[in-house]
Amino acid sequence: MEYFRGFLKDRGLKLTQQRLTILERALDVDKHFSAEELFEMLRADKQRISKATVYRTLALLVDAHLLDTHDFERGHQVYERAARGKAHHDHLICINCDTVLEFHNEVIEQQQEQVAARFDFRMVSHTHQIYGICGRCQRKGVTTSAVTGRPAPLAH
Repeated sequence: MEYFRGFLKDRGLKLTQQRLTILERALDVDKHFSAEELFEMLRADKQRISKATVYRTLALLVDAHLLDTHDFERGHQVYERAARGKAHHDHLICINCDTVLEFHNEVIEQQQEQVAARFDFRMVSHTHQIYGICGRCQRKGVTTSAVTGRPAPLAH
């Protein structure tokens, strides 16, 4: 909270009760969430905070590096607690039910570094997202062609 207060002060902004409530609730969520989902959580908590305030505060939390944001090709941003002090992770995204699974694979991390070195490229950061069908959807008989209407593409 003190870090966010200082971040806001540097920008001539105040840590209002609404911003504090949004910060606390956002950092309490253990999964990826959209602004709409956070707004609904706040409403369920009987908080009277406008949707616009939620969106503006989420942008500030991303700018302050307290939240990370992802698109996951859903047409809207989803958020998660920033990776500060947390091991880097990548994502598996189900194109049927939108489940997002986090994973870390040291072999993939090492191979990325090797590829960057081979091309004399200094890697600063990366995101790795794999799209497919999760196990739960597969057990329900969901196939790639059922979701996309096209046969599954050849793996790369």
